[in-house]
Amino acid sequence: MLYPQQNDVRNVLDLSGFWDFKLDPDDAGESAEWFNKLDDPRAIAVPASWNELYQDTRDYLNTAWYAREFYVPQGWRGQAISLRVGSANYAAKVWINGQYAGAHEGGHLPFACEITEHVAWGQPNTVVIQVEGKLTPTRVPPGNVERGGMGGFMGSYPNASFDFFPYTGIQRPVLLYAVPQQHIEDVTVVTEISEADGVVHVSVKQTGSNHPGQVALTGAGYTGEAPLTFTDGVAEVTLTVPDARLWSPDDPHLYQLTVTLYDGPQTLDRYTLDVGIRSVAVEGDKLLLNGKPIFLTGFGRHEDFPVHGRGLNMPLIVKDYALLKWIGANSYRTSHYPYSEEQMMLADREGILIIDEIPAVGLTFGDGEANIQTRLTQCKEQMAELVARDKNHPSVIMWSVANEPVPPNMMRLLTGEGGGEEGVALGTAFFQEMFDLTRALDSTRPITVVGMMGCPVEWLALSDVVCINRYWGWYTQSGRLDQGAALLAQELDALNEQLGKPIIITEFGADTLAGMHSDPPEMWSEEYQVEFLRRYLDAASTRPFVAGLHVWNFADFKTGQGTHRAGGLNMKGVFTRDRRPKMAAHFLRERWTQPQAPPPPVEAPTVVADAPPFFQALTRIAQKLDGQHPETTATFKFDLTGEGVYRLVIDAGRCHTEQGDGPATATVRMKAQDAVKLMTGKLSPVAAMMSGKFKIDGDLTALMILQNAL
Repeated sequence: MLYPQQNDVRNVLDLSGFWDFKLDPDDAGESAEWFNKLDDPRAIAVPASWNELYQDTRDYLNTAWYAREFYVPQGWRGQAISLRVGSANYAAKVWINGQYAGAHEGGHLPFACEITEHVAWGQPNTVVIQVEGKLTPTRVPPGNVERGGMGGFMGSYPNASFDFFPYTGIQRPVLLYAVPQQHIEDVTVVTEISEADGVVHVSVKQTGSNHPGQVALTGAGYTGEAPLTFTDGVAEVTLTVPDARLWSPDDPHLYQLTVTLYDGPQTLDRYTLDVGIRSVAVEGDKLLLNGKPIFLTGFGRHEDFPVHGRGLNMPLIVKDYALLKWIGANSYRTSHYPYSEEQMMLADREGILIIDEIPAVGLTFGDGEANIQTRLTQCKEQMAELVARDKNHPSVIMWSVANEPVPPNMMRLLTGEGGGEEGVALGTAFFQEMFDLTRALDSTRPITVVGMMGCPVEWLALSDVVCINRYWGWYTQSGRLDQGAALLAQELDALNEQLGKPIIITEFGADTLAGMHSDPPEMWSEEYQVEFLRRYLDAASTRPFVAGLHVWNFADFKTGQGTHRAGGLNMKGVFTRDRRPKMAAHFLRERWTQPQAPPPPVEAPTVVADAPPFFQALTRIAQKLDGQHPETTATFKFDLTGEGVYRLVIDAGRCHTEQGDGPATATVRMKAQDAVKLMTGKLSPVAAMMSGKFKIDGDLTALMILQNAL
């Protein structure tokens, strides 16, 4: 979808400003024909989220109505006129002068309705937009999903399945625009590098007949032109730029591409866009930009600020990008939804690398095939819309198909218990479809799914770049930074050994109260946040397969109300919500902008050929357990790939080992080399489970005895 553009043949009118606004909690407006007139409305700002503007709208997520008048300029006669909504969460319907014009479901992405036949000339026109932001289990992102146990305790109000506030309303500009009846419908630009040259492939689609056209590319002293010959409305051409000036964070040079359609000597239509010549690829465990390894430094972020919520705030974009440059960051992820097109445009200009993510956060796979397929259909639509919108931005280097999907057997996975294969298989099939679609839409960028703690390795294995969110030392091993860092290191090594792909830690962080200090570092203090980040940065620096680090979060942001979110805020930001730096911001600036001596080497677990065999290691565990649990009678079987079967037997507390198969209270299946690491303390059971290195069947309670002995 081309962003509306003003030039000599195209026109744009921004309808941002004050609109009429009315809540519709009973969903009575459509049957009462509010699309003709809103009685007794109040004022609302567009763009903005409605939640922080009035006392009765903060937690209101149901239906509301917007209306305003506009004139269509007389000079637009004869052109195709459309109304474009940049973002309406989560569903919208549009009426022009009381006539239905179109609808869209899915927030954070634009939609347009052609309204040429609905507008009146020489008099006011009325646009009415119905918006609703209901949280439902089958919507993407989902909400009001039934969650028990820890999920219920960690929940919030409103009941979203994600940890940020579900801001609602018309949150990006509403634009009226006009194009010639026969016009450029779409432009796709793909760039490559051939030695020192840049190769620019251009595909153009026009509406109407096959009028001839031309492309022109200029910049860095280069000017190139090529004719466009259309067949069935599509034309393709390739331009070669000698000694091209490549786009990168260090030099975000943009060439200017202009596409023109002609009818004889007359110009029918013209469209111009910026082009960054660059390539993105994955080779082995390296992420490459322009053929060279790139390490991502940056953040997960949110479009979030007091009062306007998620509404477009141009000064804030400039401020945030300036802070990214100040701190030494080169990238961020659009967590957990597409950001505004204006953010993408400025990222192109400033050289910020972006992992672009659809709103697929909080996906679940435990509520039946029908619901899963409903969400899959929406995810596919959102990915198609996102690629269509952002495909030409050089700043976008990766697509993310989801953030932290949750298998229905999460607790079984976290304990390493088997039996959840069906839930994993459902998710694997779901994401395989998403990856296949995304590659069909754009084969030039890597694709990822961002996994939470406990995400099945099968899902991560689908990714070109493995992206993981980890909170060892915060949500687990709370207050124990060294233990958390050790687990992180072991898991990184295990995932590298399993998958052999670049790994980006896309979330890691600690909630921090600005101004709270503690010596020694204590949770929620600024010192603890610094030490937490230090350990993660140190672990990554000794592992060349780690291709990036995105701290969670750039700035404190609004959440729903809950026992774990003081003030309705997630405080993991290194900046406060109003962009004041915490100690962590200064620490990151020092690490990311100044040369650093490497930290002391971290011993990575390795397969030691001359280590004692597993049976000897298991015997030492048996000696350690002997007599410790007189109330226990159990047998643990270890089925080791490539080595055989061993058993550890506890009989009324007395413990010994046996070689060979037999009955067992619980069975552990894993590779022999991993089993040796596990028994000799070089691989924690948690890290082994998180990287899919073993499967367990049987009595988990009994296994806790064994785990405590390791």
